[in-house]
Amino acid sequence: MEKVPVTKKGFEELEQELFNLKNVERPAVIEAIAEARAHGDLSENAEYSAAREKQSFIEGRIKQLGVIITTAQVIDPTQMSGDIVRFGATVLVVDEDTDEEKEYQVVGDYEADIDRNKISLSSPLAKALIGKEVGDEVEFKAPAGTKTFEILEVNYI
Repeated sequence: MEKVPVTKKGFEELEQELFNLKNVERPAVIEAIAEARAHGDLSENAEYSAAREKQSFIEGRIKQLGVIITTAQVIDPTQMSGDIVRFGATVLVVDEDTDEEKEYQVVGDYEADIDRNKISLSSPLAKALIGKEVGDEVEFKAPAGTKTFEILEVNYI
C-alpha cells in the first residue's frame, strides 16, 4: 500500500478519533439499538432505524481510520527547519489584492481542515507553495479566481 503523509499531531488526532469511536460511540449505539428493539415493531421504529444508520456510519469510519493509520507516514514538523515550504510547514502569506495576512499549515489529505487553516498537500494553494521560500510570490487558482500571495514566513512548529 502507498504511504500517506500525516503530521505527528494529525496522526495523534486520528488515533484519538478511532479510540473514541471504538470505546465510546460504538458501545453507545449498540445500547441505543437494544433499547429501540425493546420498543417492539422494528419496521415502524424510527429510533431503531436512526441507531442502525449511525452504527453503519461508525463502523465505516472505524474501517477507514484503520486503513489511514496503517498506511500513514508520520512526519514531525518540529524536527524540520528552513525557509523553504515543505510538508508540515506553517506558512504566513499576504494576499496581494487585499493585503490580508493568513497563516496555513500544509498537511495530509486526511487532516486538512480549512476552518483550522490546515490545507491539504493536494490543494491548489499547497501545490503552489511547496518548494517556494520567504519572499516568493505564488499564484494559484481559487474558486473565486486566480489569487496571488507573497510568502512572509515559513515555520515548522
